[in-house]
Amino acid sequence: MVKNNVVRLLENRKIPHTVFELPAEKLGARETAALLGVPPSQVFKTIVVQRASSRVVLVVVPGDREVDLKAVAAFLGEKKVHLPSEREAKAITQLQAGGISPLALLNKGFLVIVDRRALDWESIHISGGQRGLNIRLAPQDLIALCQAKVADVSREEHSP
Repeated sequence: MVKNNVVRLLENRKIPHTVFELPAEKLGARETAALLGVPPSQVFKTIVVQRASSRVVLVVVPGDREVDLKAVAAFLGEKKVHLPSEREAKAITQLQAGGISPLALLNKGFLVIVDRRALDWESIHISGGQRGLNIRLAPQDLIALCQAKVADVSREEHSP
C-alpha cells in the first residue's frame, strides 16, 4: 500500500481513514467516484483559487459541482478571485492536478475553504496528495486538520 506524507500524517494523528489506490493518471471526480462505487457528490476535489493579492486559497468542493468564484470572493471579502491555469496551480502547490490535496499542503500557509455540503456526509473522499491515491475520512477531521473554514462555495456544474 502507498504510504506518503498524507497517509503518515493521518496515522500519526490517529485519524480514522481508508486509503484507496486508483490508476495513477489524472482522473476527474466523476471517474474517481465510478471507480470507488460512490456518488460523485461524496468525492471532493481541491480547486486552487487565486485572490487579487496573489494569495492562494484551496477550495474543496463536491465532485458533481464546481467552485462558485463569486461566492468565494464574497466569503473572502474580495471583489474578484480567479482560477489559475493547471500549470500555474502546479507551480503554486508543487502538486499535479488530480493530486492536489489540502492535507498535502498543511502548514504551507494556504487558507482552506470546505464547501458546507461536506457536512452532509459521514465520510468524504479527497485526494491523498498524489495521483492514484484517494483517502476517505470524516469531513470534520479534514476541517479540523486544515483549520478550514466552511462556506457555501459551490454551484451546479455548467454543461460543457
